[in-house]
Parts: sequence; C-alpha cells; structure tokens
Amino acid sequence: MLERALTQQGRLRAVVLLGEPGIGKTCLLEELAIRAARRGQLVLEGSASELERELPFGVFVDALDEYVDALEPRRWSLAVGDESRAELAHVLPSIPPSPGTSAGLLGVERYRTHRAVRRLLEVVAATKPLLLLLDDLHWADSGSLEVVGALLRRPPGARVLMVLSLRPRQIPDRLSGALERAFRAGTASRVELGGLSPDEAGELLGGEVSRAVAVALCEETGGNPFYLQQLARSLQRRVAAVASTREMSLGEVDVPDAVVGALGEEFAVLDAGTRRALEGAAVAGDPFEPDVAAAAADRSEASIMEALDALLGQDLVRPTDLPRRFRFRHPLVRRAVYESAPAGWRLGAHERCAELLASQGASAAARAHHVEQAARYGDTAAIAILKQAGDSVAQRTPAGAARWFGAALRLLPDTAASAERVALLTARAGALAATGQFAGALSDLIESLRLLPADAVAQRVQLTTACAGLEQLLGRHQAAHARLISAVADLDQPASAQGAALMITLAADAFFRLEYEQSRTWGARAFEIARPLGDRPLTAAASGVLAVGAAFAAAVPEAERQCSAAAELVDTMPDEELALRLDAAVHLAGAEVYIDRFAEARAHAARSLSVARATGQGELLPMVIPALTTAMWAMGQLAEAAELLDGGIEAARLSGNDQALAWHLLNRGVNATVAGDLELGLATAREAVDLTRELVDSFVWTYAGVSLATVLMESGEHARAIELLVRHGGGEELSSIPAVWRTWWLDRLTCSLLAVERREAAARAGAAAAEIAEATGLRLPVVMAQRAAAAVALDSGDAAQAARLALASSVTAGELGMPIEAATSRALSGRALAVAGDHAGAVAALRRAADEFDACGARRGRGEAERELGRLGHRPYRRSRSGQPDGPGVAALTARELEVAHLIVDRKTNAEIAGALFLSQKTVESHIRNLFRKLDVNSRVEIARAVEHGERH
Repeated sequence: MLERALTQQGRLRAVVLLGEPGIGKTCLLEELAIRAARRGQLVLEGSASELERELPFGVFVDALDEYVDALEPRRWSLAVGDESRAELAHVLPSIPPSPGTSAGLLGVERYRTHRAVRRLLEVVAATKPLLLLLDDLHWADSGSLEVVGALLRRPPGARVLMVLSLRPRQIPDRLSGALERAFRAGTASRVELGGLSPDEAGELLGGEVSRAVAVALCEETGGNPFYLQQLARSLQRRVAAVASTREMSLGEVDVPDAVVGALGEEFAVLDAGTRRALEGAAVAGDPFEPDVAAAAADRSEASIMEALDALLGQDLVRPTDLPRRFRFRHPLVRRAVYESAPAGWRLGAHERCAELLASQGASAAARAHHVEQAARYGDTAAIAILKQAGDSVAQRTPAGAARWFGAALRLLPDTAASAERVALLTARAGALAATGQFAGALSDLIESLRLLPADAVAQRVQLTTACAGLEQLLGRHQAAHARLISAVADLDQPASAQGAALMITLAADAFFRLEYEQSRTWGARAFEIARPLGDRPLTAAASGVLAVGAAFAAAVPEAERQCSAAAELVDTMPDEELALRLDAAVHLAGAEVYIDRFAEARAHAARSLSVARATGQGELLPMVIPALTTAMWAMGQLAEAAELLDGGIEAARLSGNDQALAWHLLNRGVNATVAGDLELGLATAREAVDLTRELVDSFVWTYAGVSLATVLMESGEHARAIELLVRHGGGEELSSIPAVWRTWWLDRLTCSLLAVERREAAARAGAAAAEIAEATGLRLPVVMAQRAAAAVALDSGDAAQAARLALASSVTAGELGMPIEAATSRALSGRALAVAGDHAGAVAALRRAADEFDACGARRGRGEAERELGRLGHRPYRRSRSGQPDGPGVAALTARELEVAHLIVDRKTNAEIAGALFLSQKTVESHIRNLFRKLDVNSRVEIARAVEHGERH
C-alpha cells in the first residue's frame, strides 16, 4: 500500500501509520524514504520528541528548516510571496524576519501561518514530488498539530504525500478530528502495524539466536520488533539478568519487565564517564548536539565527543543527516536513560542547558523547557523567562503559551504582588480561550477578579465583561446577563466611564438575545453617561452601539444620527486612540450595514480588522467579519467576501468558538449559493443550523435558520424553506429579523410562497415589506418591497405592472450600490417584459442582468438570466466581468480592477495594494493578470500609462 502511495497522484494525500511503541513505525518510515529517494522524489523528515513537547512548530522545524536554509532565498521567497514569507519567519529559525512586510496576526487567525506552511510545501514540491515524513506525532507541539490538521483538511496543491506515525492510544484530540475527516473523505488512509509472527521474528533476529529462542522471545514480547531486538542484545551480552542500579521508568508505555531489565543491563556496562555523557545527551534533547550535551553533563565537549564514539559503537545513539547532531537509537532508550539519571543531578543539568542556550542567544521559548525543569519556587528570573516564552508564542501556538504561563504561576510565591499574579492569570486565560478552553479561561478570570483590589474599578469592569463573554460562549447566557447587571448595581458611581462601559456590553448582549428595544435603551443610557465625560473612544463606542440598537428597533432617524456622530469621532481618531475602544468602529460598521451605508461599513470594518491585528484584539473578530463581509456582499464583492469568510471559518474552528463559526458559516452559505456553488452553500448553512440547535431564540440561531432557508429556496425545496424561514424568523412577518434586512427575506419568502401557490400568504409578505419600506424611508426596503410586489403582480397576470416595479427596484438598487440586487430585479423585469410581449425589452434587460451578475461573480444569477435568454431564442454571449465586451481599454475594467490600476499608477507594490484594498496578494496578482489581458500590456508601467491615457480621453 505504501509503495502504491509513492507512485499514485490521486486523491490520497496522507498515510497514517498507527502502532504501539517499538512496533517498527520509524523503521518503516526509513525504508519508505530510501525507496522514494530512489524514485527521484524529495524526502523531508521530522519527528517530535517526548520531553520537548512545546517547542513551537518543532516537527516542521526538524523537517524543513535545514532544507529551506540551503535554498536560494530570492527564488523561494518570491514564489511564496511576502505575506507567507513573513509568517514562515515565525516558524523556521533559518528565515530572518522582514520588518514591515506583514500585518499583525491575531491568535485566532493563526490559520495564516498554516497557509504559509502549505504554500511553502507547494513551492518545494513544484519541480518534483515531495514525501514529508513526520514521526512520533503523538508528542508534537500544539502548533505542529494544528498545521498537520490544516494540511489534512486542505492539502497542498502540489505533489505532496505526508506519512504520519502515531501511537493509537495517544492520538492528540487536536488532531483526531482532522484525521477522521480525511479518512472519510478518502484523502488519507491508515496502516495499523501489528507484532511479528514467530517466523518473521526469526528473520528479524537472523542468526543471532536459535529458532526456539526466537519463538520464545516472540511470545514474551508479542512480536514487538524493538523488544525482540533488545532482549536479543541482552542474550548476546551474556550478562546475568540483574536490574539497573537505578530506578527506571518508561513513562506512559507499558513495557515488559524483561525489556526494562535488558535496557538497564545495556547501560550498566558503560563506564562512569560514558554513562554521564549519555545522561547529558538525554537531558539535552532528541536529537541533541554535543555542546548542549556537554553542558548538561558538566563535562568538556572534547570528553563528550570521546564518549560519543563509544555510544555510537554500542548503537545507543546514531548520527543524523546533519553534522554534529545525533539521535538516540529509539525514544524508549532516551526515556530510560533520562529516568534512570539521578533526579537531583537532572535539575542541575537542565539549569546548565538553560545557561548555555542563553549565552548562545537562544529565544525564551527554546530555553523555557529547561527553565521549567530546573527553576526554584519563587525564582523571579525563571518566572520572567517563562512569561516571556508565553508572550512570544501566544499568537501562533497559544496552547504552548498557556503551558508556560501556568509554569510561571506555579513558581510564583504567595508573597508576590496580586498584580503580578493577575497578569499571569489573564495571559493564560487569553491563551486558553484562543484554543477553545473557555471553562479554564473563565476560571482564571474569576480568580483574577477575586484578587483585584477594591479600587481597581476599571480593571474589574474589563474582567467582568470578559467573563460575561466567556459565559456566553459556554451557553450560559442568563449567567452572563446577571453578571453584567450585578456589576452595574455594584458600582459606586454608575454614571462613570466604567458604568458606560458595562452598559455598552449590556446593549450588545441584548441584541444578540433579540431584545432590540432593550439594546437601544442600554445604548442610550451609555451614550448619555459617556458624552459629558469627554472620552472620545468611549463616546464613539456608546454612539455606535446605540446606532445598532436603534437600527435593529427600526428607529431609523436615531440610527442615522448616531451613525453620523460615531463616524465623525471614529474618522478623526488616530489608530492608537481608536484601539482604546475598537468596538466603536465595529458597532458603527454593524449599524451602517443596517441603514444602507455599505461603503462606509466596509471602510470602518476593514479599519477595525487592521487595528485589531495590530493590537491583538482578537475577541472582536467574530463581530468584524460579518459586518465587513455583509458590506462586501451587498456591494457585489463575492470573491473577496468569500476569502474573508473562509479565513473566519478556519479561525473559529481553531478557537473552538461555535457561535462565531456558525455566524461565518451561515454567511458563507448564502455567499456560495449566489456565487453558484449550491453544494457548498447547503453544507455550510446546514452546519450553521446544527451548531446553533442549543441557542434557540438567539440572533445567531435566527440567522442560521433563515440563511439555510434561502439556500433551500435556490435548490427548489420551497416548502421546507418556508417552514424554516417562518420558524427561525419569528412567524410569517419574520419579526425576529431586524426590520431593514427583514425585507430581504420577505422578498425571498414571497417568491417561495408563490412557488407553492400560496398566493394570499405571498401577498401578505409583500405587503409587510412595503410597510417597512414606508416606515423606515430607507432604499434597501424599497428595493425589496418593489421586487416582492413585482413577483406578486407577475403571478397574478399583470406583467406590465410587474416589469415597471422590477425595473424601479433595479434602478434603486443600482443607486444604492448593490449590483447583485440590481441584477436580480432587472432579470425579473426581463421575465415580465417577455410575458408582456416586449421581446426586445426582455432581451435587453436579461442581457444586462447577465452581465451585471457576471461582473460580481454571481454565476447562479447569470446562468438563470442566460437560460431565460435561451427561451427567447437568443444565444447568450460572454462579456468581461466589467459588463463590457472583452477587449483592450480602460472601459473594460471592473471597478475593483480600476482601483488596483490606480494604485499601480501611484507606484504601490502588490503588498501595499493588498493592504489598501483589504485583499490577499494572490487576489491582487489575479487582478493584475486581468489588467494585462484587458489593456493588452506586459508591464506595470504600461498599465499606468494606459490608465492615465484612457482617463484623459
């Protein structure tokens, strides 16, 4: 099977070797590497080590670092791109950091690091197949496990085969889900290794023992190759079976007593100096370097090298492919040596390793393992190193950070200042929350609250809101609400900055619980308190959350006033000031989405994300992405919105935040359906509904249900869609959905009701949309009300009226900057004109609608318009994404391509363009290729000239 995997280039992307310790997994990997190399494949190998489980990305450093260091830097750096290269600098020590080339990274966005590793593997495998062998993954650090999981979920787009070895009873939870999904999808297969038969055991041992002895040993060891060879070694030495002079443990592994005794015998024959060198190597690591082993053993490097010759001769250690780096014969050998060394001596050995690494300039993370093992209770220097190690890895490997913060807390003396303990507790809480351990994070924050002095009011409020947020993620919504209410009541001065901050949180809590008027009330109270205080960020945050509450409660004039006031404050604040209350911009963007200000919402949400990344405020991501992608979707930027949502989905999966995951999935479902991928739309929307089953009558539950209903409508399941829409939307009038966007779903409901011939109900839904349009005075409700009325008119036989209403809807949507909605209404007008007998008008409307859909990447709408054209006897012809016939000229460019072109005129690099337009560099490169084709040019200089010339004439 493994031989076939080397030659096949099909769906299989990973093979998982499962077997108990000593069963032969590593030997099988070594044989596989030899055969792959003979076939001309590139082989890269990495392994995890039992005692160094939290060295960040250790498996991938072992596999990739030396190889990448030997590559010509410019060639591979250009191939992976600036953003990926900057991320890889945080993974591989051989890659120096490049200041200014990467935006900040939030802990929940560590998928960007995983994507960078995937891109590197694609580049490495571009010229010949790559076999990536990763051994002993059950010991891998959290960062490595997350990367492997990401590669299993989305394999590299190149000829890369991963072979992973694991102990079946020690598969990390962080990896098991990804493995099972890959097995089900057929992209990974498992190979379970068992013990050898007596004949195979005899073949393995060769002439070392008689067949009778081989059979006896096979029975005693269960055919485990390592155990067989170890006992055979013992027999060869003909040493009396005596236990080691020191107690020896093999950790979690249940090893036969005879094998433990045989290992002890093997060590017992070593002289004192060689034994001490071996013990120093066991402390130094696996693999280890002689200088670190010398420091651990407290011997000169020359004496260690001399001892190495003896250890190599006895096959206790083996050389690696890298000079001055050695490995133990087997991890069980290393564990036995380590455990048999005197416990007190080990403390000093770790301390000496830490001192050597510090003198060599090693990072805090590289030293933390030795510091943790050797530090004394109350050792302030050790505590500082452990905290520094945690801080350094918190964004990319938060599970490792939580370990280091926990180690620092264990060393912290009872006499330490409460502020120091609170700092470590809150740091660990953040790391735990980033990996979905919300209960542990909540416990740390509650302990922090207990330790705070009475006068630390601002910090108490901050921790209280953080606790409430975690309780909401744990599904304890009433407890979160009660905590916030109690905190307001406990304030000596509710009319204070702290009181306003709590009320802002209560306002947000209320609209997530569908209590829109309560949200508006709490927002108004917060605004009344904040405004006289002269605190601009706090006032902006209060104004923004009040705008959301007012918009959701259909108090449109108030929402518009508060949006304008909040925008004036936010837009005049530098990023440093805005970062003090970044939720001001987030709430502002959310409110703008609900009052027809899509361009403004997009700008404010994009800025929020940029500042969040720069300041590490990852907790806001679940609110930023929905606002940003909804604005993008409304403006016809489906591909950009999809890219952000895919990132948000990966981030939510990594953080274990099911509510954020559901929110991103439901948006992705609608986006995918409009883009023409109905299968993806159904899968993501259904997963969102499944995730929110325990959150009945919440904001996310409501939107998950109505979004799935929308996708089902497109698949023709109208009866099921109507049932879902009415149940999750709060009845036939969909009262649970905020009024402005309620009309969007009322229009969909109208069409589905007509499809099942429930005409009276359809008329009521259309009338409800019209009432909202009249009450709010906003254009989005007008667009939807007119379109719903047009659908009812067409169904009733008044085609001329339907055409007029649909065309009016299209014009209003175009003025609003909603091209997909404009195209949808125009297509309806085309169908109505065809029924009315205006053939030429119908063809013109449908062609224009098809072009508008195409310009946005809305393949489903384009396909439907083209089918209507086909029924009218007109063969549709493709136009460019701009709606203009393909060909050179600035007129052929889409709005986004024109934005890119203008930035090229301004001499911006791809990275700068990506940052300015909130795109990935890959998307920018795609736009530039389109510019070359449409403008018939071959360079960026020629793009600039063509744009300048075209806009002058």
